[in-house]
Amino acid sequence: MSEPKRLHPIAVLLNIIKSIKELVIPFLLVVVIPGKNEGIPGWIQPLVIAIIILLIISNAFLQWVRFTYRMEDGEFRIESGVFVRKKRYIKFDRIHSIDISEGIIQRIFSLVKLNIETAGGSQADAVLSAISKNDADRINAFISEEKNANNPFDKDKDEVTDNEYAAKTSSVFKQTLPQLFVMAATSGAVGVFLSGAIAFISQFDEMIPFERIFKDYDDFIEMGTIILTVFALLGLLVVYVLATLSMVIKYASFTVIKTEEEIVISRGLLEKRQLTIPIHKIQGIRIMENLIRKPLGLATVYIEYAGGSVEDKESLSIMLFPLIRKKYLHEKILEILPVYETTTEMTPIPKRALSRYVFRKVLYIIPIIGAMVWFFRPWGYLSLLLVPLAIFWAYMQYRDAGWSIEGDLLLLSGRFFSKQTLIMQRSRIQSITYKKSWFQNRKELATISASIKSGITSRVGMVADVGEKDCLIIKSWYLPKKAVDSQ
Repeated sequence: MSEPKRLHPIAVLLNIIKSIKELVIPFLLVVVIPGKNEGIPGWIQPLVIAIIILLIISNAFLQWVRFTYRMEDGEFRIESGVFVRKKRYIKFDRIHSIDISEGIIQRIFSLVKLNIETAGGSQADAVLSAISKNDADRINAFISEEKNANNPFDKDKDEVTDNEYAAKTSSVFKQTLPQLFVMAATSGAVGVFLSGAIAFISQFDEMIPFERIFKDYDDFIEMGTIILTVFALLGLLVVYVLATLSMVIKYASFTVIKTEEEIVISRGLLEKRQLTIPIHKIQGIRIMENLIRKPLGLATVYIEYAGGSVEDKESLSIMLFPLIRKKYLHEKILEILPVYETTTEMTPIPKRALSRYVFRKVLYIIPIIGAMVWFFRPWGYLSLLLVPLAIFWAYMQYRDAGWSIEGDLLLLSGRFFSKQTLIMQRSRIQSITYKKSWFQNRKELATISASIKSGITSRVGMVADVGEKDCLIIKSWYLPKKAVDSQ
């Protein structure tokens, strides 16, 4: 594959759509929205629109013509740029993951989009927006073979039989449709969906004739708050159902396949996506249990790895198990990532730490209660109900805080809204921080935190008010013995 190749011509259309997405808000605010162009002759607006469209189409075509890719001398090489020629060479051994996805347009033309990522950065290192499935598979296989050929621990790979290979690449986890509905129904997607709808409407409130829409409903509104409440609840129900369906469509056919050196995650109904992650690039595992799932014994498991890009936020937080019962978690982790095998049994923080958790929560809500009572008297006194709620929340945070050391694994568990358990290998931990305030020192407590590489930044696990002796145990486990003795 040393000859330069271009993307499929449909990439021109994809470039046009991308440009329109980037320019749509300023374009509407400046050109289209009424009231923004007083005093401008009527013929100017269509001329400006025509020029903009022509420039977008011309730029998209030139981008396609000037974009070529090839594989040569152990590198993936890309040349691009309309006016300034850019050349990017990516060594195969620096590639962390290959992400193959199929958007609606790609699926119509039997094409895929391929992202190549090295270490975490602000964007993917190489994006092939429209290539054939055969080419994508060929690139993926070629890069994997070249990387394996340079791997000294893979000398016997050619002796593996087809049956052995099939066994090694069998599906180890598959999310069923009923499980997907439970996962979507117990997620926080409804909040994201609702906030997105509000943000969208706020951008175009000048174009929506709210006064005309609601002008004939004065009598209806006067019927009372009960009917309005019912309609508001129905509206929330519709949003909830739409958010649930969107999650099910997004994660439909979710499958995890493990090979000898990689994990392949595929999902999606309308937009199919396949992400290949080298196992040796995985930095840790994160187990999340929100307020609804934890009482049901359910959890979501994420992979923390040194890859992903800001442009693709999903690649920064990769689901390994969208929804799994905790009683099966140990078994599944053992199948896929045996190095992270753990019982997840935590050492709780001392009982003397509970008062500090309660004090912090009550301290935060005192100004809120004071403001509510002062400005909204007498109804503001209802804000006093926040006190028992804060105490209950503090107790939940205290109860879920803990730590554990199992061989070369460190587990740190805590809660803000959702409970998070971070499982880290000692060799992957970037740093461990141990600190204590004057108030903590009085009770022989301290705060311990550990960070690992995740995406373009770090993932930090932190537990507040751990016993000081326990913090020293964690510190001694992490640091070499000589370093501990010299301190």
